[in-house]
Amino acid sequence: MIQPPRIRFSRRAIRLIGCAIFLQCLVLAFSAPAFSQKRSARNELKEAMRLTRDNELKKGEEILQRLVQADPDFAKARTELAFNLTKQRRFVDAYETVLSVLDKDKRDTRALSVLGALLVASGRLREARGILYRALELDGGEHLAWASLGMLDYYDNDVDDALKSLKRAIYLAPREPDYYFSLAQASARADRYKDAATAYDRFLAVSGEMDIDRRERIKGLVSFLRYLGDRPSLYDVSGASATSIKFELVTNRPMVEVYLNDNPKPFRFVIDTGSGMTVVSETAAKALGIKEVARGGKGRGVGGDGTFPIVYGFLNEIKMGDVSVHNIPVYIRNVRTRNHIDGYLGLAVISKYFTTLDYGTNTLMLSKDDTAQVFSKANVEHMLPLRLTPSGFLSGEVGVSGIETNLNFIVDTAASISVISDNVASAEAIKKYLSDERYKVVGVAGETVDVPAFLLPRVTFGNNVRAPLVAVALDLDVINEASGFDQAGILGGNFLKNYRVAFDFKNARIRLTPLVAETQ
Repeated sequence: MIQPPRIRFSRRAIRLIGCAIFLQCLVLAFSAPAFSQKRSARNELKEAMRLTRDNELKKGEEILQRLVQADPDFAKARTELAFNLTKQRRFVDAYETVLSVLDKDKRDTRALSVLGALLVASGRLREARGILYRALELDGGEHLAWASLGMLDYYDNDVDDALKSLKRAIYLAPREPDYYFSLAQASARADRYKDAATAYDRFLAVSGEMDIDRRERIKGLVSFLRYLGDRPSLYDVSGASATSIKFELVTNRPMVEVYLNDNPKPFRFVIDTGSGMTVVSETAAKALGIKEVARGGKGRGVGGDGTFPIVYGFLNEIKMGDVSVHNIPVYIRNVRTRNHIDGYLGLAVISKYFTTLDYGTNTLMLSKDDTAQVFSKANVEHMLPLRLTPSGFLSGEVGVSGIETNLNFIVDTAASISVISDNVASAEAIKKYLSDERYKVVGVAGETVDVPAFLLPRVTFGNNVRAPLVAVALDLDVINEASGFDQAGILGGNFLKNYRVAFDFKNARIRLTPLVAETQ
């Protein structure tokens, strides 16, 4: 049998091998805590992202702030902190945080996606599109970029592309509740009510804990959407191709008489471009025998700090002059007002027509076709684009003297007076325009008294100028929670009453013709 050769080491070699083993053990001993710390940080980051996804934003932020303080170069923690702050609508902090990541790596696709989502949420929509395209160019699997692009298309009135992008986001990240919520909103906008109900159900299934009232609101909405999905058709139009109706201007709000169902008595409705759905007062609903078809949760609104029950109903017909709209979903609500009002005529009804409000002659004109060629190519320079938010608001870009960039304002014919948000009112450039007057604001949620007013020296909407214009300052958080992108104010009746206002809802645009020469 052949024996293997015996290997002999010198004492010096043995000492060297022993030193090497000792040094290796020493390195492992020191690196183990560092490895453990990195693993712990990754686990904490994962937990913070879960909390953010479940809308437990403060808890998630606390972990992310701790991670960033412990390691300022932890780019992923900074990026997720920026996303968390975006969801809290703390846009300035979020912007600074995500830029600190992109300054070091301009190809960080998650950071680009968060920046795009931030720009969409804060209302900087024009800037957002290029950022989102860049993120998807670098990585087509960035689900947040797809979701944000979907909502951007939604706001720009391209619902088909919005649905495609949102479905792509859900395919890539099927556990993200926000994506299902956005898909539900877009599906409802496309009149796919059963699809919307299914998406809301999925949202409830994958969401973390939420307050009971919000869950009840969504459950009520799902019931209503399923009810609508079983109807053969909605918002069917009949009658003449055009009609003109005189309206009464009451506290800067246009009020028309309409006929509901087969009732021979006229009802007084405010034309309301600040509401997607039509509202019928509880008194009018009782007189007409309209029953609720669904309900759920409580709503809040601008004006007052109270709440109101969300109740859904259904109207067979609204007749306006020589035209009628049939099968109309409505809210049934207690209408708070000093004047006798039976309801509010929402966008879903009047958007079936080219709609013109002539404040000079107090005339509402509804037409199936643009026979007056108000929106012809010859008049293109006088047209202004509008965006429709998921909550049913029309939003346009408005300039306010002292603010460098245009701001998103809701165009609301049912608002007596224009409004700026508390955030705009607190800007140094605006504070100096505070007037001595105080107002009482009556809204759907009650009354707000002693509201500060500002005499803004110049407000512009496209080429249309009011100088000066009174605006009250209100907390618009309730609106912004539902509108999808930040609204800085409301362009109300004290601005609009100076114009002949024409709406092309299908193409999301508006044209204002001054009644008298404007002061520039």
